[in-house]
Amino acid sequence: MNGKPCSGESRRPVRLGNRSPAFAGILALLTLSGCATVPASTPRAAPATAAATTVPPAMQWLFGSGEGGTASLQAYRALRDHVLRSARARPADSVVLAEGSTLASPRFVPCARKPLAVMLDVDETAIQNLGYEYDEAVRGRSFDSAAWNRWERTGERSVAPMPGAVEALRAIRAAGIEVIFNSNRQAANAAHTEAALDFAGLGPARHGETLFLQGDIAPGSGKDPRRAAVAGRWCVIAMAGDQLGDFSDLFNARTLPVGERRRAAVEGPFAGLWGNGWFMLSNPVYGPGLRGGFDDIFPQDRRWSDPGERE
Repeated sequence: MNGKPCSGESRRPVRLGNRSPAFAGILALLTLSGCATVPASTPRAAPATAAATTVPPAMQWLFGSGEGGTASLQAYRALRDHVLRSARARPADSVVLAEGSTLASPRFVPCARKPLAVMLDVDETAIQNLGYEYDEAVRGRSFDSAAWNRWERTGERSVAPMPGAVEALRAIRAAGIEVIFNSNRQAANAAHTEAALDFAGLGPARHGETLFLQGDIAPGSGKDPRRAAVAGRWCVIAMAGDQLGDFSDLFNARTLPVGERRRAAVEGPFAGLWGNGWFMLSNPVYGPGLRGGFDDIFPQDRRWSDPGERE
């Protein structure tokens, strides 16, 4: 996940920017209806009111629907198949952008004779943070950095793997290809993140070896410094994430308008990478992709007004 404002996957405040209007509306209803809150020091009880049991639509889709599950299965099977083919072909270049790349003119780190690896985001890419998202929904609360930090330190056994992830990573490792995680979780909580990945069946992950976290290489939530460090040691033949920042921080430039960001991803030189080295997991729950007004989302020449509603 790149809900980080300018990066890949963690739940840093910068990363979890805007929520969808539907999500915000439901959270407002939860708050107004007086959904129960429980002190952090006491066990959480089941929600006491009907309103508190209403799950935000984005969470329903990502964590509960067959559609969300099959989208994840599809992505992971495509990732596995691409990685195994690419390993046999031995590519000349990594899928990690080289220093000095731009959205208009990307270049990639050469592989030389480096060992092969894949690199993944963690939150809502490899694991589902079911415990945290439940707590957030039932309390009618938006992202809270202090609560997220407590989640990193105590929620290791309230996660689940993304559908398809365990099988895909098992096949990749069996082919002798390293699996590396690049997350915006905090380095201070590294042991807990290792435990969460192990509990979900996605390990082993070892901090500083196959797990890189916020603060490891450079300050801030940008993932490019960590990607560069990994690409300096491994030939990265595939990356997976749920935010564009899981592939390059260039997509998270604060000055990049919503429409231009989308065009850079789907129409420019990066378009051919999706499903062909870069693999995106769906995440409608949080992240920098959840922004934009009517003029950003709906082109003027594609708008329609129901003639049955005209006076």
